Amino acid sequence: MPPKRACRLALLAAAAAYLLFLLLFELPSFDVSTAPPRHAHAAATHRARRRELEAAGSALRSPSPLRPHKSASLAVSSVRFHRPNSSSSIDATASAAFAAARPHLAHLLSYSDYASPSPSPSAAASASSCPVTVSAPGDRLACGGAGVLAVELPCGMAVGSRVTVVARPRAARAEGEPRIAARREGGAPVMVSHFMVELLGTKAVQGEEPPRVLHFNPRIRGDFSGRPVIELNTCYRMQWAQPQRCEGFASRPDEDTVDGELKCEKWIRDDYSSSEESKMKSWLSRLIGRPSIDWPYPFAEGKQFVLTIIAGLEGYHINVDGRHITSFPYRTGYNLEDATELSLKGDLDVESVFVAHLPSSPPSFSPQSYLEMSEQWKAEPLPTEPVELFIGILSAANHFSERMAVRKSWMISSRRSSNVVARFFVALNGKKEVNEELKKEAEYFGDIVIVPFMDNYDLVVLKTIAIAEYGVRVVPAKHIMKCDDDTFVRIESVIDQVKKVQNGKSMYVGNINYYHRPLRSGKWSVTYEVRLYFL
Repeated sequence: MPPKRACRLALLAAAAAYLLFLLLFELPSFDVSTAPPRHAHAAATHRARRRELEAAGSALRSPSPLRPHKSASLAVSSVRFHRPNSSSSIDATASAAFAAARPHLAHLLSYSDYASPSPSPSAAASASSCPVTVSAPGDRLACGGAGVLAVELPCGMAVGSRVTVVARPRAARAEGEPRIAARREGGAPVMVSHFMVELLGTKAVQGEEPPRVLHFNPRIRGDFSGRPVIELNTCYRMQWAQPQRCEGFASRPDEDTVDGELKCEKWIRDDYSSSEESKMKSWLSRLIGRPSIDWPYPFAEGKQFVLTIIAGLEGYHINVDGRHITSFPYRTGYNLEDATELSLKGDLDVESVFVAHLPSSPPSFSPQSYLEMSEQWKAEPLPTEPVELFIGILSAANHFSERMAVRKSWMISSRRSSNVVARFFVALNGKKEVNEELKKEAEYFGDIVIVPFMDNYDLVVLKTIAIAEYGVRVVPAKHIMKCDDDTFVRIESVIDQVKKVQNGKSMYVGNINYYHRPLRSGKWSVTYEVRLYFL
């Protein structure tokens, strides 16, 4: 037998053995409650399956005779959990998420838009639910784990709100393992002293970090530049934006200011203050009657400071010991009313916190400010014939603005095409009012599929399974695509790529690293008991 042929046969045998191993030992823990088609007429089977799902959804909901027009059925994914007694962590998380979602889903299916009006949150809120001031000594601050101190701001912040923190930076510590630090520093460990003061938003998905409306990070020691710096930033869905770094140089007055204040003030730098140019400027300023005052870096190890964050019209203004240090402009998508928690962590001993001039009423919850209820953004009815591409879009219940942006941008192409279908896949939220608004949105636009468990970052794989199940049994599609609600999809390019696939061949497109080994620890870990598989 020729060597090439023998090699091919050996590879085919290895592939067959691997597939057999997956089928026998690596079957997924999660299944769908629907039965497979019983006959070969695929198109008729898919049409019958869709009618069955729609009929089930209609039967679960109570009729609403006061509805002025007939709304679309609320689509609910048929993914179910079948291993409640498993000992693995992913199975335990899934079991808890499905169990917690049952009462929310039952309420959602029976909820009517035209039910008797209930008092608005702002009218029902008492003064105690929205305190104007919040104060706490350091020993009474709530500990959020890993040395994080938290102060709740129940109704967010408003223009004029002030956050005052009295604290003391700790002495520098050696970063990481001494062996690693010594390798980087040529024998001496890297010494680090830094802390973070953050304004956090409400966590949208369990397991995902809450958005950081403001991230204030003084680095006394340990920055990659080797000098003391202050870094400010925002973070949404664990994606950091471009940071604003203050490194001791004053911002130029002709640059953008925040309420007339410089973004970065000047402080004494070891590598700059002793230069001849600096000395000459100092003597020149004294000669013309403008003596300049050089301030040191505002934080020092073991030295007490008073930090004040003031919410202005255009951004945050941060003072230390009564002196303006930096200003940070508000960024699009980060509102003051979203800042519902003050977080303090790092090399810091907090003595007291005082927050004043907070809003006396809760912020208004109005997704209507994001949603544009127009007929042109409604989804077309599901086709009765197989399509070329089905796109499942992962979204969170309160991402009203993200979904509206998708409808008004690349989703237009899917509505115009009879060969492409796109739907949002959304899990339930812990807040009843969010789920109620989600149902209104789903019934109006007709492009949302409810996944029947509480949203959790660790269960994204279940949303992926729901997308695959929907694209096989409800919308018969030749190819299935998954994306997030902050992704822009060029549908024409995807279709062009799909058409290049030969008949009978499979295709998997994504960012594939063939040589990367699974991570067994950390944020992106895949434990041995989590049996993931590629669709």
